[in-house]
Amino acid sequence: MSEALNPPPPRLTGLGTANPATSYSQEDVLRIFGITDPRVVSLFLNSHIERRYLHLPPLDANGVPRIETQGELLRKHRADGIELAAHALESCLKDMGADPADIGHLCCVTSTGLLTPGFSALLIQELGLPVTCGRLDVVGMGCNAGLNGLNVSAAWASRNPGRLAVMICVEACSAAYVFDGTLRTAVVNGLFGDGAAAVGLMAGGPAQGPEVLRFTSRIIPEAIEAMRYDWDEDHGKFSFYIDRDVPYVVGAHAEEAVGNLLRGTGLRRSDISQWIVHSGGKKVIDAVKINLGLAAHDLRHTSSVLRDYGNLSSGSFLFSLQRLTAEDVTRPGDHGVLMTMGPGSTIETALLKW
Repeated sequence: MSEALNPPPPRLTGLGTANPATSYSQEDVLRIFGITDPRVVSLFLNSHIERRYLHLPPLDANGVPRIETQGELLRKHRADGIELAAHALESCLKDMGADPADIGHLCCVTSTGLLTPGFSALLIQELGLPVTCGRLDVVGMGCNAGLNGLNVSAAWASRNPGRLAVMICVEACSAAYVFDGTLRTAVVNGLFGDGAAAVGLMAGGPAQGPEVLRFTSRIIPEAIEAMRYDWDEDHGKFSFYIDRDVPYVVGAHAEEAVGNLLRGTGLRRSDISQWIVHSGGKKVIDAVKINLGLAAHDLRHTSSVLRDYGNLSSGSFLFSLQRLTAEDVTRPGDHGVLMTMGPGSTIETALLKW
C-alpha cells in the first residue's frame, strides 16, 4: 500500500545517441549550395557551429543539390528516422545492459515530419519490440518536446516499478529544409542537424542513475507565433520560422521557469551543480546564461553539442547529458536541472538528483 501511495522515483538508467554517416562544416554547406549572399554567409559562419550531421539532397546532372518535394522529404523523415532511432535505441539498451524484450513502454518524439502510424509503431515492427508494450508519439511540439516525452515516460516508470520505459527523440531536420535563398529559411538551414537520442527510465529494482524528481512547464502565449511551421504555397512544402527575438523571450522567462521548478524543494539555484540546457543557438545559450547568472563552464556541454552537431531539436539535451555522464564528475547528492525550449513559446524543466 505504501508503495502505491509513494511510488519510487524513476531513474535515468541509460543513454544512446546516433547520427547520419555524413557530416559537413558550415563552409561545406555554403559551397555545396553555391551560397554567396553575404547576409546568409554571415549567419552560417557566426553560428558557433563547426559541423553538423545531415542527409543532404541528391545532386542533379549539373552537380547541384536537387530540390526535394514535400513527399520526398516525408519519405526521408521516415527512412532516416527509423534508422537513427534504431541505432540510438541499440546504444541505449547496451548502455544499461537491457534487451529489446525488456521494454514495457516506448515514447517517440519528433518535430521534423508527420507519420501515421508514428515512429513507435514502426519501430515495434522494424525491430521486433514487444507488441504488448505501451506506446506514445509526441509530434510537432518542437525543441522542448524531449522533456514533455520524458515527463510521460517517467510517470509510466514510476507507476510500473521494475519495468523499463524508453523515450527516443528522432529528428531528421534535413527533411524539413526549404532552400529558397531567403534569410528566413537560411536561419533554419544554418542551425539544425540530424540525430536521435534514446534514454531508458526505471523505478525500483536494480535501476541505477540519477533520479527524476519533478517537472515544470511555462508557456509564453504572447510569443505563440515566434516559432512555427507554415505552409509555403510557392514551394509546396512546410517551412519553419524562428523569430529573431526568440533568444530574448526565452532568456526573459528562464529565471521564472527555474524558480517554479525549485519552489518547495528547499533548493536554491546555487545548489544546482549540473545544468543541461537545450542547444538552441548561440544567442539562446547566452540569454539563458546571463539571466540565470551561470558561467560558461556550467553550459559547457550545451555549447559543445551546438558546436559539434548544431541544434538537434528535441534530442539536443540528451546529447549534452550523455557528455556529462561520460565526464564522470557527478557525485551522490548532486542536483541537476534540465531545460528545453521551443514553440509555444515554451520552457520545460526537470530536476535530477544523483
